[in-house]
Amino acid sequence: MKPIIKIENLGKQYQIGGLLASYGSFRELIGGALLAPFKRLRGGSRPPGEMLWALRDINFDVRPGETLGLIGHNGAGKSTLLKILSRITEPTTGGFELYGRVGSLLEVGTGFHPDLTGRENVFLNGAILGIKRFELERRFDEIVAFSEIEKFIDTPVKYYSSGMYLRLAFAVAVHLDAEILIMDEVLAVGDVGFQQKCIEKMHEIRQEGRTILFVSHAMSAVTRLCERVILLERGRIVQDGEAQKVVNDYLGASWNATAEREWANVSEAPGDEIVRLRRVRVCDGQGRTTAAIDVRFPVGIEMTYEVLEPGHVLSPGIDLFNEEGVHLFSSYDVGEEWRRRPRPTGCYTSITWIPANCLAEGNLIANAAVAAHIPETIMHIYARNAVAFQMSESREGGDSARGDRRGAISGVVRPWLNWTTQFCANREAIQPMPEEALIT
Repeated sequence: MKPIIKIENLGKQYQIGGLLASYGSFRELIGGALLAPFKRLRGGSRPPGEMLWALRDINFDVRPGETLGLIGHNGAGKSTLLKILSRITEPTTGGFELYGRVGSLLEVGTGFHPDLTGRENVFLNGAILGIKRFELERRFDEIVAFSEIEKFIDTPVKYYSSGMYLRLAFAVAVHLDAEILIMDEVLAVGDVGFQQKCIEKMHEIRQEGRTILFVSHAMSAVTRLCERVILLERGRIVQDGEAQKVVNDYLGASWNATAEREWANVSEAPGDEIVRLRRVRVCDGQGRTTAAIDVRFPVGIEMTYEVLEPGHVLSPGIDLFNEEGVHLFSSYDVGEEWRRRPRPTGCYTSITWIPANCLAEGNLIANAAVAAHIPETIMHIYARNAVAFQMSESREGGDSARGDRRGAISGVVRPWLNWTTQFCANREAIQPMPEEALIT
């Protein structure tokens, strides 16, 4: 199949720290001319700035209907690449080919004329894409309804908040039938409800067979929307492959954590003279180490630690965080086997199981701890970013809290709770819930 996007040897170079401004105001030009003799007396002009390659040797193809994610740290070159493909910026080397109309949604402020109203900008964007006016008029009400800013559609967009601007820009981008959609951090602005609406709409677009290039720092959104992901680092492609694997490798490197971590040398392991941590790992129900697990199955976090000094009452535990740094919960061993019982020296392995249908989809990181709580709390081990893993759900669905719902589900946890429903055609005959259906 012929690619819809083809990129060959693409590069973009910038000069930083120099004085080679391509334009300026009349006052700046006059001021520069008047000051030039004094600059020469002080020893001439400043040296040219350093040359920086924002992108270098970029090569890849995108198939029609593919949703491709681009990830990487700030400054990796993601936005520069999208600007080149949107023809906002010219490449320094190489070239690219696009086969189809392109709809771009880059940073807030790109694509709309600030002095035009929202209505006028909708028609302007459509005209730029080559869409006939009668087609725009047919789609106009649908675009405005999706954006939810009907009251302000005849207000100049320079008076819009960033959230209002994004709503309208996204609505225009996804409703004008572009074959290729280029989206940069569309989930960074706007409330949670609209972010969810954007993700569901992008699922629909993907099912229609349109091509999406998607940049986001929200890794859970990337893995939900994309089957393939490219990781950029310092302007170069360092990984191109299956979304789950690339995201896991990226997060592992960013957090300095993977699904398993081991300390071979006890003197270098986290802890003190009483207890040392030797290994932490994430495992599935079969005991296999795993970096990704389906939300419909339990996930285990296993700690191996060595007690070096006898006579201490110790309790292993974990703190679990999501990718946004939200502390989901803490859990310590309060079982009867070792509760209030001093431990002899030796090696211990403790595992805790997070039930199926408890955690929401997303990337998670666990801190590992061993503490004494009697007579007061003393933290002997606290290993930050000990292990990282990702919760996901297969596209086939199944028995989970999702049910028949499409798209992502908001929230940091996603428990599968029991529901009880009574039906009675005669309202007067409704009976109280039986006691067994009530939580006491």
